[in-house]
Amino acid sequence: MTEATHDDRHPMTGNRTDAGVDTGIERHEYDVVVIGAGGAGLRAAIAAHDAGARVAIVCKSLLGKAHTVMAEGGIAAAMGNLYADDNWRVHFRDTMRGGKMLNNWRMAQLHAQEAPERVLELEEWGALFDRTADGLISQRDFGGHRYARLAHVGDRTGLEMIRTLQQRAVDLDIDVFMEFTVTELFRDPSTGSGGTGGRISGAFGYWRETGRFVVFESPTVVLATGGIGKSYQVTSNSWEYTGDGHALAMRAGASLINMEFVQFHPTGMVWPPSVKGLLVTESVRGDGGVLKNAEGERFMFDYIPEFFKKETADTIEEAEGWYTDKKNHRRPPELLPRDEVARAINSEIKAGRGSPHGGVYLDIASRRSPDFIRRRLPSMYHQFKELADVDITQEPMEVGPTCHYVMGGVEVDADTEQSIVEGLYAAGEVAGGMHGSNRLGGNSLSDLLVFGRRAGHNAAYHSMRTKQRPTVSAEQVKAASAAALHPFEVEGGENPYTIQTDLQDVMQRLVGIIRTEAELRDSLAEIERLKERAKRLSVEGHRQYNPGWHLALDLANMLVVSECIAKAALERQESRGGHTRDDYPTPDDGWGALNLVLTLPSDSDSVDLKHQPLPVMPDDLKTLFEES
Repeated sequence: MTEATHDDRHPMTGNRTDAGVDTGIERHEYDVVVIGAGGAGLRAAIAAHDAGARVAIVCKSLLGKAHTVMAEGGIAAAMGNLYADDNWRVHFRDTMRGGKMLNNWRMAQLHAQEAPERVLELEEWGALFDRTADGLISQRDFGGHRYARLAHVGDRTGLEMIRTLQQRAVDLDIDVFMEFTVTELFRDPSTGSGGTGGRISGAFGYWRETGRFVVFESPTVVLATGGIGKSYQVTSNSWEYTGDGHALAMRAGASLINMEFVQFHPTGMVWPPSVKGLLVTESVRGDGGVLKNAEGERFMFDYIPEFFKKETADTIEEAEGWYTDKKNHRRPPELLPRDEVARAINSEIKAGRGSPHGGVYLDIASRRSPDFIRRRLPSMYHQFKELADVDITQEPMEVGPTCHYVMGGVEVDADTEQSIVEGLYAAGEVAGGMHGSNRLGGNSLSDLLVFGRRAGHNAAYHSMRTKQRPTVSAEQVKAASAAALHPFEVEGGENPYTIQTDLQDVMQRLVGIIRTEAELRDSLAEIERLKERAKRLSVEGHRQYNPGWHLALDLANMLVVSECIAKAALERQESRGGHTRDDYPTPDDGWGALNLVLTLPSDSDSVDLKHQPLPVMPDDLKTLFEES
């Protein structure tokens, strides 16, 4: 393979590097390296900087293009701006119930307590929220939340959040490495006691434009890489979501928990095929949209689960389109938790009552004025008009479930966000525990803010307490370089795009929204065959501008994460939240007390799984669930 010549200057800053000293490999030293520049990554970097650390942000695409911008509905925080009765205890209870009580109770508590302060902090930094008539931050209804508590900016909340955090990071002059992929985390085996021994010493990766390798030396790394959706055919996730952080953590000795819980957002676009899966925000339902089948029936009243029926009054006002809970708050059934709505839509489609393109109808046109829709849902109006030639002020949308979010992730300490590996932290979607088996809409953005801040602060403090910095050896760098370049050494091998297509087919078909033992066993056998094929991946051309090479490296992550999902889904013999087993259709109290922990032994490429008791909730919090 022939390498193009290159200059020894940093592609962004123009500063001279030490390429000539270490065979052309660029090196940097920081106190904290944050991998990912979405809401969690930016908030972590700001917190680490404020704590006095030298910080680098590394992101796979351009700064500002993080997947957080797709979170359109709002930031869940019990501010009480519309309902004075709302408080962190109610938010905590809603979150635990939404997660079917499998959440890490401490994470759910911290999240509910700290979310309002994080929203006000964004406002102080320049975020322009919608307002109530009294001038307070406006809050809207979302599924599973007892009160309207989502602080919002029309249906562009995630974009405003990223804009605000990005500007803050730029103002603080935090170093940013854009269009850069991390392929490996380094550990110093002579230090620390985390995981299988040794603490974090840095990270290795490459510039996507030039293919040039870079070593970051740092005693702490914060993973904020998002999710795993590109392992599925139909997903709302962007191209970056290939499970990088999950896999990096496992290969560094960290553990994942509860990867079987994959949330299929109820409403993704189903037409045209080029945008199938693109998110249709829950705000459409929060602002009055209703779901109908091909026969024009508003079917969600047929799918209110027994748990929620117990929460309702004696009468369900179907004519008015609401059910009324015990505190006399009227709620549409379209705002049940996402797992319930997704299963209901899936059932209608399977029963032959779906729309022409394999979805159902989401109708807001018959319930709200065109001016209201264009004012409250401007992004949705333009999205459908431009991409599907549908005017949502005049006609319904065709929508269906789309792979949206993974509740499982890196096992972290609830207060510090540190994994079992010393110096390795995780926040946001890549971290597990906070959402249990199902995430409530709006909790994602507040999760990013609350735990991004905690991860950044604690990573900075850990770095500053480190008296002897761990080191990266020449042998580690050489091995990481060889592993990254391996696809160029194979001639006439497998095409990475073919393997990705086959993996997406396996996950969509066999590990999708409804699962069975036979299909999950088949999926694991298929994944093993794909892993063997991936050993023979072949990439042509040079390292510069080579998307085939990028995918070849991403595939290693997608395969290990897909194995985790399928293996955990096979093991959990119950239905709970985002995990539905057709052969075990109900929740089981025994399984409800267990986390499934997944690790990757250093001497194997096969995932190990074990059971671990759920952390026990203190009695004072248990009493909250005795209240109506």
